[in-house]
Amino acid sequence: MYEDELCTDECLRLIDAIVSFSTPLLIMTGGEPMSRPDVFQLARYATDAGLPVVLAPCGGLINEQTIYNIKQAGIQAISISLDGKDADTHDHFRGVPGAYDTALQALGYAKAAGLPFQVNTTVTRHNVDELPAILEKVIALGAMTLDFFFLVPTGRGRGLVDEQLSPALHEQTLNWIYDRVQEQRIPIRITCGPQYARIARQRSQEHKPATITSHASTGCMAGHGFIFISHLGIVQPCGFLDLACGDLRGNNFDLQKIYETSSALTALRKNSGYHEPCSACEYWNVCGGCRARAYEKGGDYLGSDPQCTYAPTNCSTQHE
Repeated sequence: MYEDELCTDECLRLIDAIVSFSTPLLIMTGGEPMSRPDVFQLARYATDAGLPVVLAPCGGLINEQTIYNIKQAGIQAISISLDGKDADTHDHFRGVPGAYDTALQALGYAKAAGLPFQVNTTVTRHNVDELPAILEKVIALGAMTLDFFFLVPTGRGRGLVDEQLSPALHEQTLNWIYDRVQEQRIPIRITCGPQYARIARQRSQEHKPATITSHASTGCMAGHGFIFISHLGIVQPCGFLDLACGDLRGNNFDLQKIYETSSALTALRKNSGYHEPCSACEYWNVCGGCRARAYEKGGDYLGSDPQCTYAPTNCSTQHE
């Protein structure tokens, strides 16, 4: 437990605050969310309040009993990370020997219990060539979804900055994912790769429109119907964008007020404050650029996304 972490009663107040104005998907994450002794109590309370709840554990605490507890709490699905096609790659990236086997064991427990699961894969220089093999592995495991997370070198991820794809390879990989989406073998999502939304629209004329309506075509969601709430009750646009937008404790847990009036969250929802080339881009409304990468690059969360290679036609400033 972290010092001054939200207690059970405060978490219950937070859930009440959420359902007072919205019914979003509630993702319980960490660290390891299952290390909280009240995690199932909170999930049950949220479920009974009308929120769909999912859990993002590390896998090490998953067994027959905890899978039962997860289902009893009303949690609809879990997500587990697989960051390589085998133990060598996954364990190297995670820095924990045996992590790959632990993840597979956790997925086995979920599958046996009939609990839907998603697999998350962080895309890096280290594993980008393994993505086809990872895709085949995830399909064989019976996952309901595969979510490709494009590395954002913030927080603890700053030490992995050299693992981030080059802008050209980033674009190439998103195009590869687009081709896989067309195959419709498994639903594919993309996190922190908002340029996919542009690519999907640029290439949609090659395919039937129905094949690009997947969640994968969503751009940056930070502040756009999505927020992150820290263990201290600090509201952020997303978990990778370390920008405080409001303190729940200091605002009497009025989450709606924070979400609707925060200057940062409001700015993220408006094109007028963005800087070129993003503000001049004809795909701004579907892409938006990764705000966390922009903030990490130059301290400007409304600046340009350094991973983007696209040059808008009506722009006086191009990406570096």
